[in-house]
Amino acid sequence: MHAGDSAAHDHNRRVWDQMVRQRQRFTRPARDEDFRDPLKTVDGLGWLGGDIRGKRLLCLAAGGGRQGPLYAAAGAQVTVVDISPAMLELDREVAAERSLELRTVEASMDQMPMFANGEFEIVIHPVSTCYVPDIGRVYREVARITAAGGVYVSQHKQPVSLQTDIAPSSRGYELIEPYYRQGPLPDVQGSRHREAGTLEFLHRWEQLLGNLCRAGFVIEDLVEPMHADPEKESGSFEHRSQYVALRSHQSPPSRRRRSPASRLASLAAELTYTSQFRLAKIHSHSLDRSALITVPQWGAIFLPVRSTARCLGVL
Repeated sequence: MHAGDSAAHDHNRRVWDQMVRQRQRFTRPARDEDFRDPLKTVDGLGWLGGDIRGKRLLCLAAGGGRQGPLYAAAGAQVTVVDISPAMLELDREVAAERSLELRTVEASMDQMPMFANGEFEIVIHPVSTCYVPDIGRVYREVARITAAGGVYVSQHKQPVSLQTDIAPSSRGYELIEPYYRQGPLPDVQGSRHREAGTLEFLHRWEQLLGNLCRAGFVIEDLVEPMHADPEKESGSFEHRSQYVALRSHQSPPSRRRRSPASRLASLAAELTYTSQFRLAKIHSHSLDRSALITVPQWGAIFLPVRSTARCLGVL
C-alpha cells in the first residue's frame, strides 16, 4: 500500500473512533422501529429481491450498529468490515443485545486479504469511498471477493458536491475546488455534506463509473436520493441540495443466465447541471443480468460481477 494511502487510513480511523465517543451522526445504532421490517429499512427499493435469508453478505466500511445488525435480522450471514474498531464495537453491542449473529473484521475497504475469492454473494457499501485516495483498488478488491453473479450495492458522494462551497454567495453555490486534483480536500466545519476532521478525496465520474466497468461489473441502473426542499432557508442542507446533488445509488440485477460476454445494447447516462447537478439516468437493455446504480450527492451502485463484462456508456 502506498504510504500516503496508509496515512489517510490511519487518520480516518482515529477520527471515526472519536466520532463514536462523541456519538456523532452516522455512529448511532439502528432503532427499535428499524427492526420491525429490517430488510425494508435497508432495502426500500427492493433491489435485493425481498428475501436474503442465508445469503453471504458483506457490509463494507459499514460499522456503526445499523447496517450489519439489520441485514442479520433479515436473515443474511453477515460480515461487517470497517477501519474503525469503535464502529465495529457498536455492531457487536447491537448484535448481542438483539441475539443476532454477525462477524466483524477490522480492515480497509481497499485491502481485504482475509477473504477468499468469491466469498460473498452480496456486498453492501454505504458512502465511504471518499475516504480512500484510490477508488479503483477498492473496486478490484470487491470484484475479487464477490461471487460470480453476485450483487454490489455502492453509494458515493458526487464529485460536484465536493467541489461546491457549503454556503451560498451572492451568485449562488459556487465551485471552489478543481475537478482534476491531487490529495485530500480541505477540511470543512459545520457541513452536513462532509464529515469534519476526516480526510476526503474527490473521485471523478470516470473513476466512479469507469473503474466499476474495468473491475468486471455490469451497470444496469442508477438513482439519486432526493434531498432538495425549496422552502428551506438559503444555506441549509436542503436548499443547497436543489442545486447540487449529494450522492448516488446503484441496485442489483436479476439472476444472471450463463452465457458469454454480456450484451449491452444501450447504456446511456445523462448528466444535467441546471438547477441541480445530477446523473439523471442510465438505461440498459439486452443484459444477461440486471444491476441497479444510484447516484445523488451520496451515491450507491448495485452491480453483478462478471469475468467477461462489457460496460459502454456516454456521460
